[in-house]
Amino acid sequence: MTQQASILIVDDVPANIQLLAEALKSEYRIRVANHGSKALEIARSDQPPDLILLDIMMPGMDGYEVCQKLKSDPATSAIPIVFVTAKTSVDDEAYGLDLGAVDYIPKPFHLPVVRARVKTHINLKLKTDLLEELALIDGLTYIPNRRRFDQLLEQEWLRARREQHWLALVMLDVDHFKAYNDNYGHGAGDDCLREVANAIKNSLQRPGDAIARYGGEEFVLLLPNTDQAGARATAERARAAVFTRNLPHAHSDTADRVTVSLGVAATQPDSNKPNALLKAADNALYEAKRSGRNRLHEVSV
Repeated sequence: MTQQASILIVDDVPANIQLLAEALKSEYRIRVANHGSKALEIARSDQPPDLILLDIMMPGMDGYEVCQKLKSDPATSAIPIVFVTAKTSVDDEAYGLDLGAVDYIPKPFHLPVVRARVKTHINLKLKTDLLEELALIDGLTYIPNRRRFDQLLEQEWLRARREQHWLALVMLDVDHFKAYNDNYGHGAGDDCLREVANAIKNSLQRPGDAIARYGGEEFVLLLPNTDQAGARATAERARAAVFTRNLPHAHSDTADRVTVSLGVAATQPDSNKPNALLKAADNALYEAKRSGRNRLHEVSV
């Protein structure tokens, strides 16, 4: 069952929160905050809301400031904000919309209007999320694409550096893939890449491990909190998973079936950039291919 969309109601008046929550709770998951700092905490959590109904006149941090902080933070900038407020002048509305709000509902509000506008903005948000998700999926293999990998690498690098954990990469390349395409045809080549992607994906044992198509016949594994030994073991499972799929490749100089070569690198991130880890894994992949293919090579970073 699809999870309900969530709405964060931010208002310092309990009666307003209760009225809005009662009107919306049958269709949405409701969270509430009675001041700006609590609203920011919820919005920046691991489960951010899909829409924020935000009062403007609150003690301490007012709604305008909350909106500014949310829109200036890449982690929360995409959350649509609807001001629900007693500030009803045209100038106030224009200012709120200029800050990045998607709508402006004056108090006293009419609940049918609130429900209708909320429904419109939730639908737009869910469609936008779906388009974003599709833009991060490789259209051939249905796994994350290079763009999504770049995002994940940046996120996991910062997390590993902050928590002083290991981070590992495995670069994989299908051996003699040009010969496969030349002899079996590009349609069969596409099928082969899908089979390889599924084999590698199914070999992963932890929910946090990620696979992406890096480009052409090349794939990459991103392994958070994984040292060199753990990365080596994961890489070997991926190699074996492709080998045991037994996809025929009569034109390979390495084996009678499709195989992959793998480059493994792991590090504890410091001041270096994630590209250093990526380059190390790529160099290791080159060595694996140079030394015979259907094998892995590892380097330390």
